[in-house]
Amino acid sequence: MLEKLGRVRLSEHFYLRQFLYSEIGAAFGIPNVPDHPDLAIETGTRLCQDVLEPLQRLVGPIVIRSGFRSARLNAFGAKHRLKCAANVKNYARHIWDHPDADGHKGAAACIVAPRFNDLHSGISGKTALAEVIDARIDYHALVFFTHNAFTIGWHERPVRSIRPSHLDPRQTSAQESVDDASPP
Repeated sequence: MLEKLGRVRLSEHFYLRQFLYSEIGAAFGIPNVPDHPDLAIETGTRLCQDVLEPLQRLVGPIVIRSGFRSARLNAFGAKHRLKCAANVKNYARHIWDHPDADGHKGAAACIVAPRFNDLHSGISGKTALAEVIDARIDYHALVFFTHNAFTIGWHERPVRSIRPSHLDPRQTSAQESVDDASPP
């Protein structure tokens, strides 16, 4: 089943296989298989076509650090403090095949943009990247981490939040509650 799922093409440059690998899964022998494959494919396709492809055109090739997580794998990661937020916070984010508490679909991935990172560094580089994304990509949420990676997502009802909050003066406490997950 996993081999067949991995071959599903989500967009021009992305296959589901790129999002299924999990370091936690590999280290602890937990398969990263969707409970609802059709929903994972649907939301992953929207993430790739609507967010990641346009982003790649802007900043060059991107590397997937963490994408889809099964509910079982994510729960294990959260329980053992392996940089996973609780399942309820990751539904319609890293857990693509379960809607969020309001019944909305979404998907997220933690990525690195190596060419952009080579040209820009530190807070000023993250601010520049956030400004480019905010102006040109229809995203749900951005979460920046200290190691030049960031999580970006697609959602049926995007809030267009950017974290950490010092990158976006529009940040509200309601938006912050959406994005308080640890880095993948």
